Amino acid sequence: MSWHKMVIKVGTSTLTAGTGQLSAPRMLDLVRQIAALRTQGTDVVLVTSGAQQAGRERLGASCEGQHIPTKQMLAAIGQGRLMHLWDEYFDLYGMLAAQVLLTRQDIDDRSRYLNVRDTFDSLLERRIVPIVNENDAVATEEIKVGENDSLSAMVAILVEADLLVLLSDIDGLYTADPFHWPEARLIERVEHIDRSIYELAGDSRSEYGTGGMYTKIAAADMATRSGTEVVIANGAREGILTSLMDRTQPATWFPARVTLAEGRKRWLLAQKVVAGMVTIDAGAERAIVSSGRSLLPAGILQVTGDFERGAFIGVRTESGEVARGLSNYSSAGICRILGHRSGSIAELLGYDYGPEVIHRDKMVILS
Repeated sequence: MSWHKMVIKVGTSTLTAGTGQLSAPRMLDLVRQIAALRTQGTDVVLVTSGAQQAGRERLGASCEGQHIPTKQMLAAIGQGRLMHLWDEYFDLYGMLAAQVLLTRQDIDDRSRYLNVRDTFDSLLERRIVPIVNENDAVATEEIKVGENDSLSAMVAILVEADLLVLLSDIDGLYTADPFHWPEARLIERVEHIDRSIYELAGDSRSEYGTGGMYTKIAAADMATRSGTEVVIANGAREGILTSLMDRTQPATWFPARVTLAEGRKRWLLAQKVVAGMVTIDAGAERAIVSSGRSLLPAGILQVTGDFERGAFIGVRTESGEVARGLSNYSSAGICRILGHRSGSIAELLGYDYGPEVIHRDKMVILS
């Protein structure tokens, strides 16, 4: 089995190989496996921890503590070092890497969310590997995601990944803590995440990590609801990433509850209120309703309402509403480009978010 798009989350305990320092052999081996996935046609986004640990290494082990400014200082020192290492290792395999630092505001704010999504799309389109971390140097409690398991699930949903890989220091979810109960059995597949599954999660054993099995289950719960399959696997096992294709290594799999397309459609249908409306001509109606195409500016006759880019808007004809979707442009922008060909957008607006006012993947047909 192969995947079109994969998000891989690697924690500090995996990157340090159980030691107090980032492990160059471990990081290089992960890059080698990502290169192999790329040759098989899989786009990869890497969500990495380790910035604070890299900062500790630069300052010395004596710089510890839970004080937020101290953690932010360590992240500020270590993030550049961490990215430098990843960049060097990817370069050895002829791959370009790009740093993407996020906070919760980038996910929660619709406009910023769209900008981040466009950045990921542009990077992946050019075969550049996005390397993601939370922007710990500036994130406060109000804007923190908190740990990279949840962040990786958010990124997987954002890029519409087929698979989210959560690399841990054990093979997956067990019936009990395998380090205390030798008879504990690995659960190879979790069809439904309920309270009993959460109760199987223990506290994090890692001295340096911020997550644990509980946060991984929560991330799997979030991602599978949106159409992304999830696997928890042991990052220390040789060839763990490439072996996921044939499932030859022990791991815990969480199947997606819906397809990516179904998840997207459900979300769109759940939106009750539109921020505005565009009226389209008969040609545009045939294109989006009968042919399943995107809505282009040439077919728009009128704009109603005041809305920003990313707003959920309705699409209507003279006889009534026929579709709803997420707008790539604000109402003011659409007013300036309606009736024009897509090739004129950049000239008319001075910028371009794509040729579509509403992309077919972000639209649901009502009739």
